[in-house]
Amino acid sequence: MIPALAALLVFQLMGEALVLAFGVPVPGPVVGLALLLSTLVLRPSVLGAIKPTAQSLLQHLSLLFVPAGVGVMLHLQRLGDEALAIGVALVVSTLVGLASAALTMAWLIRRMKRPAP
Repeated sequence: MIPALAALLVFQLMGEALVLAFGVPVPGPVVGLALLLSTLVLRPSVLGAIKPTAQSLLQHLSLLFVPAGVGVMLHLQRLGDEALAIGVALVVSTLVGLASAALTMAWLIRRMKRPAP
């Protein structure tokens, strides 16, 4: 478990380092996750070593929401002051996400209905 956890943390560290080095406006853990995904695609044998640790982390995923809950309680006044902007951002981003998913699905359905040449 320790080597697999260390591997996951190394991927996160590499993501953070790449974001810092190149100034990309993407969170480091997201870049690290993309690196992990590319590694798993290129070398599927790595999955067997990481899977048990990842599954045990996912079983306790709810614990990772505790810091977010504390942050919300800590900044409750600020959230109240900016509630309109946060609400609009949430609604607009949800609608954009739904619309892009619907358009992608419609495009895929049309593409699947075309006869193959």
